[in-house]
Amino acid sequence: MPTVNPWKVGLVFGVLLGGCHLAWALCVAIGWAQPLLDFILRIHFIAPVWTVTPFNVTDAIILVTVTGGIGAVTGWLVGLLWNCAAR
Repeated sequence: MPTVNPWKVGLVFGVLLGGCHLAWALCVAIGWAQPLLDFILRIHFIAPVWTVTPFNVTDAIILVTVTGGIGAVTGWLVGLLWNCAAR
């Protein structure tokens, strides 16, 4: 099994996780989040009970930064574990 660079895996995970949350923040900003949330819950047989709050740029920055950081750390750990398993 080939080894991987944990820093690159961390970057990929961070960009993916942060990017998904950036897309969510954009949906909130343009008004698509509530209909999207309602649709996703309904097709899973869940009655929508949550309301999306108005867009706040500070909250969006915190959301994307924190989730990107969590993704980066998780990816780095996955890369390390992968390399340990590859030995």
